[in-house]
Amino acid sequence: MRKSKALRKTNETEIEIAVNLDGTGSYSVKTDIPFLTHMLELFSRHSLIDLEVVATGDVEVDHHHLIEDVGIVLGEAIERALGDKRGINRYGFFTLPMDETLISAAIDLSGRPYFVYGGFPQFKTLMGIEFDLFREFWKSFSYSLKCNLHINCHYGLNLHHMAEGTFKAVARALRVAVSVDERVKGVPSTKGKL
Repeated sequence: MRKSKALRKTNETEIEIAVNLDGTGSYSVKTDIPFLTHMLELFSRHSLIDLEVVATGDVEVDHHHLIEDVGIVLGEAIERALGDKRGINRYGFFTLPMDETLISAAIDLSGRPYFVYGGFPQFKTLMGIEFDLFREFWKSFSYSLKCNLHINCHYGLNLHHMAEGTFKAVARALRVAVSVDERVKGVPSTKGKL
């Protein structure tokens, strides 16, 4: 079983995350931001990664610290659970419709972080959260996971659908990328290392 834990404790946040990449999508998520809790729960369900999260932070200041730091710790936990990445698919992509919104996510577990995020509105709020903080979440996630992550909103109107569609699309793409293919010998790279 590919399992891992990651911790982060600062003056702004305290976060503990455990993952099981070979899970069934079961979860126990407790954060100080109910909407973030909901997004992490559906991320677990759609990625089939078992997820345990306890995350507290200075949300009375704003939501930035907790949202960004949860992205960091989630990426770290998954990166550790992947180990040397032997036998994985490495790549995954998914295009997800959610009512009027269409989101695409593509991931490469290359060991080289790169992040692209396009087509989303700026200067909007959702449930009292600056919508742009979800960009910060995914950027932090991609850098700590050391992956290429491209997320694009082709079109949409409802911010809730855009946020939820993004978490589901990334989860579905990651589900493929972390999956083991018995035909893959060693790591899926001509370099011999990811």
